[in-house]
Amino acid sequence: MKKIRDNNIPLNDGLLPEYRFDYKHAKSNRFADKLSRDIELVTLDPDVANVFKDAETVNAVLRALLTTMPQPSCIKQVPNQK
Repeated sequence: MKKIRDNNIPLNDGLLPEYRFDYKHAKSNRFADKLSRDIELVTLDPDVANVFKDAETVNAVLRALLTTMPQPSCIKQVPNQK
């Protein structure tokens, strides 16, 4: 049986009724297991983002830059993605 809240009792949380969420009926994110666990999100500054047209271009330039840098022994070498 569904419980019905008494509308005569005011809630003093300042929220409108349409913003109240019943967490008892919440479900886990059904798309979470489809996400890759090895993705790292990085935000580029606008002036840098304007130079690159897509993520593949950014990755290509960063991989080229990585080949010029000395690799510390503690960092795992990642194979070229493309």
